[in-house]
Amino acid sequence: MTSTFVFYAVAAMASPYLIYRLAARFQLSRAKHPSLRGHSNLSRRIARLIPFFSYSEHDFFASDGAPPAVQQQRRKAMRGLQANAEQQCAETLAHCRAIQNSVSDVRFTSRYRVPFPYSRQLPDCFLLGSMADETRGSQVRDLDGNWRYDLSGSYGVNVFGYDFYKQCMDEGIAQTKALGPVLGLYHPLIAENVNIIRQVSGLDEVSFHMSGTEAVMQAVRLARYHTGKTHLVRFCGAYHGWWDGVQPGIGNTRKARDVYTLADLSEKTLHVLRTRSDIACVLINPLQAFHPNCDAPSDTALIASDRSNGFDKQRYSEWLTRIRNVCTERGIVLIFDEVFTGFRLAYRGAQEFYGVQADLVTYGKTLGGGLPVGVLAGTQKLMQRFKDNQPVNVSFARGTFNSHPYVMGAMNVFLNRIGQSDIQQQYLESESLWNTRVAQFNQRLESEGLPLQITNIHSILSVLYTLPGRYNWMFQFYLRQAGLELSWTGTGRLIMTYRFTDDDFNQVVERFVSAAHQMQSDGWWWQSPELTNKAIKRQFLVDVLTARFPFLAGRLSGPLATSREKSAKDRVKGPVPAR
Repeated sequence: MTSTFVFYAVAAMASPYLIYRLAARFQLSRAKHPSLRGHSNLSRRIARLIPFFSYSEHDFFASDGAPPAVQQQRRKAMRGLQANAEQQCAETLAHCRAIQNSVSDVRFTSRYRVPFPYSRQLPDCFLLGSMADETRGSQVRDLDGNWRYDLSGSYGVNVFGYDFYKQCMDEGIAQTKALGPVLGLYHPLIAENVNIIRQVSGLDEVSFHMSGTEAVMQAVRLARYHTGKTHLVRFCGAYHGWWDGVQPGIGNTRKARDVYTLADLSEKTLHVLRTRSDIACVLINPLQAFHPNCDAPSDTALIASDRSNGFDKQRYSEWLTRIRNVCTERGIVLIFDEVFTGFRLAYRGAQEFYGVQADLVTYGKTLGGGLPVGVLAGTQKLMQRFKDNQPVNVSFARGTFNSHPYVMGAMNVFLNRIGQSDIQQQYLESESLWNTRVAQFNQRLESEGLPLQITNIHSILSVLYTLPGRYNWMFQFYLRQAGLELSWTGTGRLIMTYRFTDDDFNQVVERFVSAAHQMQSDGWWWQSPELTNKAIKRQFLVDVLTARFPFLAGRLSGPLATSREKSAKDRVKGPVPAR
């Protein structure tokens, strides 16, 4: 009887705890974004189930059900683009081919420039990246002497134009070359750099690292160290570097479960922050305001025309203010990841742009004045790597090349230069200038009758496609032929610099419009009543399922299947023209 009593007593005491745990888990699940990217564990399982498959030569040109005449149009256009690339960029392509099997980054970016079912049929000259040997102003030159307007922005480094950074590097090295690569000792320029960074960040202390990813790693580590809590919160779709501790998204393998991926702009997320006791920090990528709850746009995901992004500054500023207030109330560390946005959106970065002060801020890219760097700024309490009363309890972090003299020199020139009146005036005018330029850009696209729209957050632009289509990813190659240099992510993100004059920008618009007209005339934006975004995605799902489960072939049919089959039956007999 005693044992029975004990059992029921324990059960009675355990029940409220179990109910509490279940309720907390339910609230956490509700705070996740309903998309696949909002559920990291599920997304990784599904990613492992998706097989690689390649469209046949016919389906490559007819995956949208286009008739034979349009298919032939596309084949001819592809041959023309390929011939032009091989002729105009022969030396550049030869150098790229020489390294494609020995540089892992090249193999990765080559594979992920377009949706994977099309990659094997695409000529390799399209998949290869580029090489360059000179820059000037807003342009970059490849090895064949072709000058292109640079819309890649060097992944965010290039805020003020290449000439600016070359000057920073030259002057910085001139100031520090007598010391050379001394490590461990500091060049005296570090003191001035730290003082300026403290003023810019509004924080007390600074540590130097080799990359933005490294700076984020240290920020998260210190937040956990000082709060004694285990979990960080990131927002759905946000990128914080390649470190897997902050990259639990689709397809990225990860064993530990110490990250909560929650929905952006959600009351349910605020509820989780207010009620859970295991959250050490909230990690904010200010650029996520451009595409809340979505991954950074890339042409490799352009299956249909449903890319969506847009920027509402007031709404996101209010959201970040509410996050700030909750973090203060709950003792949660608020981290701004300004590796990309720092020194671009405003002089004091996103903190100034949105009017919110963080506890820790990471910087990188442009702050090195053209050389690689990662920087963490924070309050004195959070930046301390030891505990006064526990001498063995430390949070050790060092790096062999942290505070390299040449980096300190280029950084010093950069920081002093952007504090001057001409660039401070640019900061005051830049947001309005870029919004006006993009509005004029869209007016031109509309007047030309092109199925395109440009969105932006400051000087970072993205291309939206306004008609359903399966071949929008082809547009990047037309833009390149027209003299515009894009990153490997294609038209998802066009990163422009303060160096773009009105004339430069107008040249970009002209080349963009010319490329779009050529793409249109080559049949890639062919339309039919059956061609809707919903139908395209359903057909793609059918293709995936058929590739994964071959026995389903013929049993599943997407909305485009009939038109594709009809197209195959009606195509011209005889040999298929060579691509």
